[in-house]
Amino acid sequence: MRSIFILTLCISLSVQAQTIDSAWFVNNYEKKELYITMRDGVRLFTSIVIPKNNSEKHPILMHRTPYSCRPYGEDKMPFWMIGGLSSDYLKDGYIIVMQDVRGRFMSEGEFEDVRPFIENKKGKQTDEASDTYDAIDWLVKNIPNNNGNVGVSGISYPGFYSTMAAASNHPALKAVSPQAPVTNWFIGDDFHHNGAFFQMDAFSFYQIFGEQHHKPTKVFHDELDYYTHDNYKYYLEAGALKDLSKRMPDTVTFWQELFQHPNYDAWWKARDARNATKRLQPAMLWVGGLFDAEDCWGAWNAYKAAEQNNPGKVFNKIVEGPWYHGQWASNDGTHLGNVSFGINTSKWYQENIEVPFFNYFLKRKGDISNLAEATIFITGANEWRNFSEWPPAGKQDQSLYFQPGGKLNWSAPAADGGSDEYSSDPAHPVPYVDEVHFNRTRSYMTDDQRFAERRPDVLTFRTDTLVEDLTVTGSVVADLMTSISTSDADFVVKIIDVFPERLGFNEVDIYSEMDPQKKYPMGGYEMLVRAEIFRGRYRNSYENPSAFVPGKTEEVRFELPPIAHCFKKGHRIMVQVQSSWFPLVDRNPQQFVDIYHCDLKDYIKSDIHIYHNGTAASRVILPVLK
Repeated sequence: MRSIFILTLCISLSVQAQTIDSAWFVNNYEKKELYITMRDGVRLFTSIVIPKNNSEKHPILMHRTPYSCRPYGEDKMPFWMIGGLSSDYLKDGYIIVMQDVRGRFMSEGEFEDVRPFIENKKGKQTDEASDTYDAIDWLVKNIPNNNGNVGVSGISYPGFYSTMAAASNHPALKAVSPQAPVTNWFIGDDFHHNGAFFQMDAFSFYQIFGEQHHKPTKVFHDELDYYTHDNYKYYLEAGALKDLSKRMPDTVTFWQELFQHPNYDAWWKARDARNATKRLQPAMLWVGGLFDAEDCWGAWNAYKAAEQNNPGKVFNKIVEGPWYHGQWASNDGTHLGNVSFGINTSKWYQENIEVPFFNYFLKRKGDISNLAEATIFITGANEWRNFSEWPPAGKQDQSLYFQPGGKLNWSAPAADGGSDEYSSDPAHPVPYVDEVHFNRTRSYMTDDQRFAERRPDVLTFRTDTLVEDLTVTGSVVADLMTSISTSDADFVVKIIDVFPERLGFNEVDIYSEMDPQKKYPMGGYEMLVRAEIFRGRYRNSYENPSAFVPGKTEEVRFELPPIAHCFKKGHRIMVQVQSSWFPLVDRNPQQFVDIYHCDLKDYIKSDIHIYHNGTAASRVILPVLK
């Protein structure tokens, strides 16, 4: 999250040669900066680039952002438009609008994080949907040579504002593409997954982003002066969450607020962007990355909500590629970390889906009749697949059961199968990657898990070598039968593709050279396909957490975000189970206490049993495509 605002503004920059440069921009476009007044009198700063070609009318493509419209000044070229995907819209003659949302940077008003949607607004009552409506209304009435058609898109937090834009239902708004949209910050996106606090992203993000702007400003806040660039060391030595919180400026309002709402209460529910997915009129294109470390959950679940809330809606599509956060808007979608995808998936998406989508609905140009309901890239097989619905109609849920001796197969375990045990020690949490580094990596979503397999506090189960390809498309369910020696614990479940020790000619080279600084041995590679954490206290309810009874066998069942992966013949499927994922996620004290305000002395060891016998059979449920 540290670089999310940079990513949003600069994702279009490329190391490759640029076809549009500053001279081309000056010759073909002019930049205007102005304020648009909202219905309650608050003025929002808006930057507009307008084609100089007056021989035709042009569509408007709008981005609303909390990350700044900079560079400010009508004589300052918007560098983020030069190169990459934005260049396609410039070449096609779009009017491109960037707006600082309410209370951020040069806009007036008070900023509110993930500002709640108000379904039935009255009078001058405002939310992000109404702000978008008022902005669009002004634009189509005042920008010369516009054709009356408006589109909105955005990645990450701007993806949230895209969802809100769709809910405005302004008649000129024809197409919206929320991409990796922030959707629910308690259950699945960014700062919490299933109630577990993603402290590293939240802390690094909010100590830069979180300062309130009480008047318009062009200034970004400086980053804290970290005393070490070893993030494992930094967060471990920070102590309990309340001690880490002392390092956050008191003026960061949202950080203080989330500490006051440890459970899924009305405050969090009001900030669920799915509340804004009813009665949607624009064409919707949801976009996400299968390996998005920030917002893997949002696109899938907002799309699902839009489907359920708008039965019969003609155009509500989803695209999921093998991408890190925002990679689909870059020039290189060939790989992530050590894992190759065989083709440039980003360029394919841009040329075949996004640009045709906006051209069709905003310019009535081209044909998108062949665009499927769900366009999904299947990793492993390295191919795009089209589905008429998601999850696919052809998938069947099949249980892979944990077995004694670290085995994993499709048969229920024997009555006397017993259990496996590990000790989870908050003083020595399991790292999320096998390296010393500072900024949270994006490649951890496909990283080699051999380092974790070697730890005594990680359980590993694996199938025999597969005799045929196995394609999995949809959400994975972790269904653990467990007992613990304390009153709370976290559970991390990983789905892993184990490569053969000797790789075949048609797979990948014996060494990965995706990173030019190193070669990585791929024989026996344990590719992380999907991992998710669940805070055990929420096993019965996110709203009303409950303590474990020490020694009592209980079920912990939770859903992992969807995957689309082919486990190839000759590979094996592995499942790892652990109770910490550090410093990605905060440590659970493993007692039923207020985690946000407890002391370091409250963090204790817990002995975790995972059962695999006739009466308590732990398993993962895979959506196998037939």
